[in-house]
Amino acid sequence: MGEEQNFLEGQLLMAMPDMGDSRFAHTVIYMCSHSEDGAMGLVINKEVDYITFPELLEQLEIDVQAPAENILVHAGGPVETGRGFVLHSTDFVQESTLIVSKDIGLTATADILTAIAGGVGPRHNLLALGYSGWAPGQLEVEIGANGWLHTKADEELVFGPGLADKWPRAIATLGIDVSLFSGNAGHA
Repeated sequence: MGEEQNFLEGQLLMAMPDMGDSRFAHTVIYMCSHSEDGAMGLVINKEVDYITFPELLEQLEIDVQAPAENILVHAGGPVETGRGFVLHSTDFVQESTLIVSKDIGLTATADILTAIAGGVGPRHNLLALGYSGWAPGQLEVEIGANGWLHTKADEELVFGPGLADKWPRAIATLGIDVSLFSGNAGHA
């Protein structure tokens, strides 16, 4: 029998309170892919402060009368911050869509932005610039060093409002009260 793999694709990754990398402090990351080749995910609880959705549409020369709703632009991670990704419900699927789970897909084409802006896109969506990436084995080492926790993803946590409370809500799904965390983690 082969070795059992515990890949985190389709799950949420939450930074531990004493995360050493300030770029990931109190982040919740939706894991889009995780295999022996590495991992990739999008931070779902941080907003960019340098561009709005209408400005992004203008920059990409996507012409719509008026966006159907005010869409937040999330900071998906520190890798390729000029590249856009849309996590979305699977009621909208294109040929280029990566189906991550039965409920959530990932699309990185301008067509989905046009659909969202025109009010005909997926029921739920989360637009992110950049992504979070790990080399083969890197994420496993970080988890082993108490850098991350993980839990099952649900649509409300991924797409719901309230960026500031997504981290404590995600941690709470594990039955953990974040106020009980100390600054030091230990190993048995």
